[in-house]
Amino acid sequence: MAANGDFSFANGGPQAKGKSLPKIQTHAKRENGICHDDSGPPVKAQTIDQLHSLQRKKSAPTTPITGTQGGFASPRSEEDRHRQQLQSISASLASLTRETGPKLVKGDPTRKGPDTPKVEHHHAPTVSVSDSALKFTHVLYNLSPAELYEQAIKYEHGSFITSSGAIATLSGAKTGRSPRDKRVVRDDTTEQDLWWGKGSPNIEMDEHTFMINRERAVDYLNSLDKVFVNDQFLNWDPEHRIKVRIVSARAYHSLFMHNMCIRPTPEELEDFGTPDFTIYNAGRFPCNRFTHYMTSSTSIDINLARKEMVILGTQYAGEMKKGLFSVMHYLMPKRGVLSLHSGCNIGKHGDVALFFGLSGTGKTTLSTDHNRFLIGDDEHCWTDSGVSNIEGGCYAKCIDLSRDKEPDIWNAIKFGTVLENVVFDEHTREVDFGDKSVTENTRAAYPIEYIPNAKLPCVGPHPKNVILLACDAFGVLPPVSKLNLAQTMYHFISGYTALVAGVEDGIKEPQATFSACFGAAFIMLHPTKYAAMLAEKMQTHGATGWLVNTGWSGGSYGFGKRMKLTYTRRIIDAIHSGSLLNAEYVKTDVFGLEIPTSVHGVPPEILNPVNTWADKHAYNETLRKLAGLFKKNFEVFADYRIGRDDELTDEILAAGPIVDTLAL
Repeated sequence: MAANGDFSFANGGPQAKGKSLPKIQTHAKRENGICHDDSGPPVKAQTIDQLHSLQRKKSAPTTPITGTQGGFASPRSEEDRHRQQLQSISASLASLTRETGPKLVKGDPTRKGPDTPKVEHHHAPTVSVSDSALKFTHVLYNLSPAELYEQAIKYEHGSFITSSGAIATLSGAKTGRSPRDKRVVRDDTTEQDLWWGKGSPNIEMDEHTFMINRERAVDYLNSLDKVFVNDQFLNWDPEHRIKVRIVSARAYHSLFMHNMCIRPTPEELEDFGTPDFTIYNAGRFPCNRFTHYMTSSTSIDINLARKEMVILGTQYAGEMKKGLFSVMHYLMPKRGVLSLHSGCNIGKHGDVALFFGLSGTGKTTLSTDHNRFLIGDDEHCWTDSGVSNIEGGCYAKCIDLSRDKEPDIWNAIKFGTVLENVVFDEHTREVDFGDKSVTENTRAAYPIEYIPNAKLPCVGPHPKNVILLACDAFGVLPPVSKLNLAQTMYHFISGYTALVAGVEDGIKEPQATFSACFGAAFIMLHPTKYAAMLAEKMQTHGATGWLVNTGWSGGSYGFGKRMKLTYTRRIIDAIHSGSLLNAEYVKTDVFGLEIPTSVHGVPPEILNPVNTWADKHAYNETLRKLAGLFKKNFEVFADYRIGRDDELTDEILAAGPIVDTLAL
């Protein structure tokens, strides 16, 4: 047996009766005289808590200090970094009665072990002593997704890990934005800069009321044992990057913003400093309905002078995302940068396309192209150097989501992704994306790098094509039209699509919907200002405007048919390739649109919508009706005069439909 290298008896032979059994000696294989086994020194821990502390390695930014002292400069200690962060956060949480802010401790209040660093930041109250001055608020600062999962699962009722690894959570009673409860402080600056009045999304409030709501939110956050703080960036263009701080009460909100904003590196975080804008999300706590300007228990308030936003009475995370987008719609144009509610992708040869469209137009589907790289799905800036994504993530609708129709979104729903208000199987935790029991507005928020063809960093050169998408349920707009600059401005300001109303006696009547700049709820300035900037940039950089109808052909909804997606994709491909620029064009009546006579892979008879209608009189009547809706919608913009001697306003108005040209 020993010869086989397995084991042998120590005495070399059988044991005598009554004697102890011989030892069995193993002959382990050795390499360089070292026996490779699983043995090792005991762990250096005296208690279970100490053992658990060894499981988690501490990490800290390691940015080298640069300056006049060169290589002899002493790096800041971890304690110094924590102290500076807490001083900044304490200043953010200062209230009217505590000018210097509350006492803060960094770390989870539930962790009492030796592994939890606690760096206190204390300021005595300057006005009066209260119970709030006797407590500490724990700060959970820029936690990782794994840490935020832990916080949500432990402490937030309604948070669960799904079978794909994504975290499912609930936004409470509000499952969508509350645009009627959004307020903007009207002061000497915003009085002149912002768009107020009819058609505007900006509902005014005064400075005093904002401070009342701010105090209510800050007092609520300071009353908690812990708050979550995110320090992050907006805009991938470093020249126009904005530093934002989000203070919130829920791990779900912190993870949502971790995904949606641009995540700083440890080196960038070390030198983050004072934020450019701060959000106080006290959405679990209602506003005082007896406060002036309040119409419900919900209030989303923006103060551009103070660079602050307050959220009360709604836990819907989208309020933070869109609130910051509104801020960017104010800040960027003042820098000469155009902010856009659009998708954006780039071809392999560097050609960039912008996609504008309201819900149901196909913006997400058409901007997500396996043959092109995704720069972003929703919010962008067009600067003097090109385009840049404002966000660091995607916020996708996931109602009726399927692997076959939207494989990229489906595969992005994994660990780190936030699923809002979805329904899942209690045992398997598999999500039923078709279940609308909570809401139809189910959402998934995930980092943009979860999309395999995302372009990182999310920047690109100047766009070559600006594509305006409309789902025309009236069925009278062409599948594709080439627009001149004035027409591009007109249709950009109009922001048209058509929705389908409910069923009445088997007939469904389309309803026209207009949203200025394809995002009226978020713009701050008058729509014509954004349109003028868009036209200037298109003219400077040689971009072409297109109007693409993804809606109906051959009749209105209920009579015609929806445009085939394959045809629309071939039209978009022809735009990307540049071949559509070389096509032959004819001009339509009423809207004066230039439509191509042929597009590769698309039946030529559908390119002019009149050809697809059996009843020409019905077509003309429907076309006249839609033209009237456009003109009525544009009345609110007609009195706003821009350009030298108002000529730009006149050009835009002239680019609209002319009903008198319709031949009956």
